[in-house]
Amino acid sequence: MDDVVTDPLSLGLIGVSEGNGHPYSFSAIVNGYDDDGLAASGWDVIHDYVREKHPSEVGFDSAQFTHVWTQDDAETERLRAASGIPNAPEGFTEMVDAVDAVVVARDDHETHADFARPFLEAGVTTFVDKPLSLDVDELAWMRPHLESGLLMSCSGMRYARELDTPRANLADYGGLKLVRGTVIKDWDRYSVHMLDAIFNVVDADPVSVRPADAPHESVAVETDDGPLVQIDALGDAAMTFDVELYGSEQVTRHPIRDNFRAFRRLLWEFVGQVRSGEPAVPPTETLERMRVVVAGRRALDTGDRVAIDSVEI
Repeated sequence: MDDVVTDPLSLGLIGVSEGNGHPYSFSAIVNGYDDDGLAASGWDVIHDYVREKHPSEVGFDSAQFTHVWTQDDAETERLRAASGIPNAPEGFTEMVDAVDAVVVARDDHETHADFARPFLEAGVTTFVDKPLSLDVDELAWMRPHLESGLLMSCSGMRYARELDTPRANLADYGGLKLVRGTVIKDWDRYSVHMLDAIFNVVDADPVSVRPADAPHESVAVETDDGPLVQIDALGDAAMTFDVELYGSEQVTRHPIRDNFRAFRRLLWEFVGQVRSGEPAVPPTETLERMRVVVAGRRALDTGDRVAIDSVEI
């Protein structure tokens, strides 16, 4: 749980993008939720996992979403009804002077720089949903904001509770030989889930990527002094966010399904960053993840091995 404070932060929320329910998850976790309002949102999976939680697990004392903007007025009203968000400005830039921090809860990376720019230029701490950007010029512009603690971006899978045990007991595996991450949908938007999950457990630096021969998007990430990391993005498939670790002494498989706790941990970290001004995620790690995603896209497009350091940011 987050620490109790007397002056909760005012947060702005920007959404939505197709197929991405993060605005509903994030706002319910921070604000709490109205059962009828969340049920009417159409996001049954989010309604189901939130209402299973004890009331002590839902809601932050240290922050509240007070403003929300989406490109669809009806969607905005559904979000307000689901989580009791009081204010809906006509334009998202109206939030610049109204909130302490903002969450860009969209996963269409092509729009991220445009949404984040007014807030970052005004000194408003900003969280940008994964992936931050696949445009190296945009990433170069964002880099100083990451380094200053004004910008945060990562996947909630970085904080997956299902990986707590291997994270704390990595030596039990002996020599790690292979780590596999398997996820739904496409490489561009969803590989970062597995990269954040795996490289927050495995202490190794990616050096190159190469495409694998598969009927879906599959990339082998070669590391400097660690295991081969294989990422498979299955496209349209049954729900899959799985990490497998193969060591000389132990092999384990970890289906990641507890989105609620992953997102709650992420949002707790972001609120801490807003208050402290210090990056919750090392900027070098955020940029490295994006380099791997960009290099992977180049490898998939060309069929060639691509060095990570060839992606200049």
